[in-house]
Amino acid sequence: MNKIPGIKVIAFDADDTLWENETFFREAENQFAELIKDYAGRDEVLRILYEVEMANMPVYGYGIKAFILSLIETAQLLSGFRITARQTSELIDLGKEMLKKPVVLLEGVEEVLQQLHGHYKLIVATKGDLLDQERKLEKSGLGSYFHHIEVMSDKHTEAYRSLIAHLDCQPKQVLMVGNSLKSDVLPILECGGWGAHIPFHTTWHHELVTEEIVSNQFYELTSIKQLPELVF
Repeated sequence: MNKIPGIKVIAFDADDTLWENETFFREAENQFAELIKDYAGRDEVLRILYEVEMANMPVYGYGIKAFILSLIETAQLLSGFRITARQTSELIDLGKEMLKKPVVLLEGVEEVLQQLHGHYKLIVATKGDLLDQERKLEKSGLGSYFHHIEVMSDKHTEAYRSLIAHLDCQPKQVLMVGNSLKSDVLPILECGGWGAHIPFHTTWHHELVTEEIVSNQFYELTSIKQLPELVF
């Protein structure tokens, strides 16, 4: 694996790159489907939920709070607005339980951050609900490794350009590391930076990319433990 030349900044996605996240959403979806099974089968529930989430994204953005609002709306639609106050309360409680989940670091994360710290400017570049991401970072115990924390409303090319300008560096000096090709890799490549993809075992449908990425500034890793090979 060839070393990336001239890197000064290494940016990390947070959810499913540093710690587990998407698993909790899949579990919540299963609980939701069970809760409203009298109104629709599981496949239909998940299909309508995804449609509602996509429609709501420009309004609510990402994160658990947006997810729960979409659950409530989906339940109303599928039940013909017959969902009870008790069931609505259960959905709200489901969201609260998600927000209270422990932060489980993925294997090798802290060891790699220890290796990189002091040699590169390390930052977090993530998206979602600001309060929730701040909570998870605090619970993770990783905050001291990072020079800067950026929580974006969405991770598109212009958002990355703005981040790079804020960091006062050139795109070719930035390596972005994450589990999403759509949000973590493609935008930084479009900016002229470097991207390292580390797949997680489950990926939200919205983040899937089917096109082949052809770029000499793109790396596909199987574990974050391989990252030091790229930069040392």
